[in-house]
Amino acid sequence: MLVTSSWFLIAALISVVLAPLVEETQPGLGAWKYVAGFAFAVLLYLSVLLHEASHAVVAQRFGHAVDSITLHFLGGATAIEGESRTPREEFWISVVGPITSLLVGLAVLPIWWITPDGLLALALQGLIWANVVVGALNLIPGLPLDGGRVLKSAVWGATGNAHRGTIAAGWGGRLTAVAILLWPWVMESVTGIEPTFFDTLLAVIIALFLWTGASAAMRGARIRRKLVTLVARDLARRTLTVPHDLPVAEAVRRAQVAGAGGIVTTDPGGRPVGVVNEAALVAVPEERRAWLPVSQVTRSLDEGLSLPVGISGEELIRAITRNPAHEYLLLEPDGRIYGVLATADVDAAFSA
Repeated sequence: MLVTSSWFLIAALISVVLAPLVEETQPGLGAWKYVAGFAFAVLLYLSVLLHEASHAVVAQRFGHAVDSITLHFLGGATAIEGESRTPREEFWISVVGPITSLLVGLAVLPIWWITPDGLLALALQGLIWANVVVGALNLIPGLPLDGGRVLKSAVWGATGNAHRGTIAAGWGGRLTAVAILLWPWVMESVTGIEPTFFDTLLAVIIALFLWTGASAAMRGARIRRKLVTLVARDLARRTLTVPHDLPVAEAVRRAQVAGAGGIVTTDPGGRPVGVVNEAALVAVPEERRAWLPVSQVTRSLDEGLSLPVGISGEELIRAITRNPAHEYLLLEPDGRIYGVLATADVDAAFSA
């Protein structure tokens, strides 16, 4: 779990805002009223942690790795590796957070009823209110809120297209951001309460957060739509295998004759041991190529440099990101060499 520095800012702000109410409830506390406010901030964010932990638990039940849970200024975020594979996964991973918040609020309610007036009753009342509000607001159908992901799952399930679901939920998030930004201007006519500078500032911050998050999700959806077209098999270069001690000049000549765009070196037993690095090969002067063994311009096939030929999309990008290299060896399911995948070819295909 990570706690950002912005959390301490909001915790201090909660302490200051609640101090007068704490003083009214329990007079004579002095500076301890700020400590009581800070304690409530901690209690509130523990419930936020439960909200995020529920996302993590359900994601893990569906087979996703969870990288981290972060508490920040506006609540929390759970970093889940990979995208949901089905609308059902998307729905349950997203909806469980708001449900948890609502259940926490409902669970505290009977305890508050039997608690005598005082600081504890004040804290429980605030905890109920905060969790119900967080649960309800997170069900608003717009990204990056959980309700946006619920909307995405619904559109995805109805159309069979995850991209359309994300775009619909992204626009939901943008419309929500606009509505929140306009709220201070209509607040008095609706509620009879005149908005303060703090109300306006908070509306701007939340609207900016929602608009930015929704826009980022929409951009990400467009990128993932392009990633689907990246298939390692389609991008593979025809490959020549040569002994690891063959001179560079002879290896290049054989590759040219065979029309190969990649060269793989093998040991005496015929097992692949390295992939020729094109940049290193080009850098070898002509006068050295006749006697320099090709093994001097190869990269050993360490873990992660051999990929299944069927790899594609986001899985392909994650694989080459985890183990950066210029070339990768592509293997058939039975272990036979299919070809060489060059990172430059992946970049070019994505740019196109």
